[in-house]
Amino acid sequence: MTYGLRPENWPAFQAELDARRITSEEIERVELRPEATDSMPLGTVNVTVTLRSGRIESWTQQQADGDNTLQWGASRVVATVLFIDIVSATNLAAVLGDQRWLVVLQRYRAVVRRELARYRGRELDVSGDGLLATFDGPTRAMRCAFAVRDAVGLLGFDVRAAVHSGECELIEDKIGGIAVHIGARVAAKAVAGEVLVSSTVRDLVIGSAFRFTDRGVHALKGVPGRWRLYAAAP
Repeated sequence: MTYGLRPENWPAFQAELDARRITSEEIERVELRPEATDSMPLGTVNVTVTLRSGRIESWTQQQADGDNTLQWGASRVVATVLFIDIVSATNLAAVLGDQRWLVVLQRYRAVVRRELARYRGRELDVSGDGLLATFDGPTRAMRCAFAVRDAVGLLGFDVRAAVHSGECELIEDKIGGIAVHIGARVAAKAVAGEVLVSSTVRDLVIGSAFRFTDRGVHALKGVPGRWRLYAAAP
C-alpha cells in the first residue's frame, strides 16, 4: 500500500518507518495532512501512523516534488473476505509431481472462479493454492465456500476456508486493513473441510438457516484481543 503517497515520496516515508522500527504488518492506519503554516516549507505534510498495538507515531515529511497535495486513492468499505486454500498443498504437490499438480491446481482454480461468479464474489489475490475474495455480505461468502469445498472434494482433495466481515481499505484493485488480517488468521486456524468464521460473521447472520459449532476462543497472531470462532455448516 502507498497510503496516499505518490511514488516519489515513498522512500522518505519508508525511511521513517525503518528508523522507528515499524513494519508494515504493524500498521493499522496512516493519516496524511498537508501543513500550510508559514513556519513549514512548501510541500510539507504531517504523517500520523497508528499501530495495531495502539501506539501512535507522527512526523513531518517534505514531499520530494514540493507538492502537498495527496493521492487520496484509498477508501474504506465494509466487506466480507473469504480466504480459501488446499489442505496440505505442499505434500500433495510432492506426491503428484509438477505436471499432475499443475493440472489439479488449474481444475481447483476453475472450480473456485465458477463459484465466485455464481455467488458474486470478487477475486482479489491468488498465490499458489491460496485465494482471497470479497463479497457484499457473509451469506454469499459462506455459500461460495461450501460450494467450493463440496466440488473439490469430488476431485479427491480437501480445502479449508475462513470468512470474516469488517471495514477494509481499498486502494485501486487491492484490499487491506485489520479485517483482512483477521480473515487470514482465522484461515490459519481452520482444519480440512472446515469453513471457519469469526463471531462477527455469526452475529451478522443470526436467524439464518446456517448452523454454527463453537470452536472456542483464540488469540489471532498480530490481532488485539481474543476471538471466538465457529465452524459453519449450511
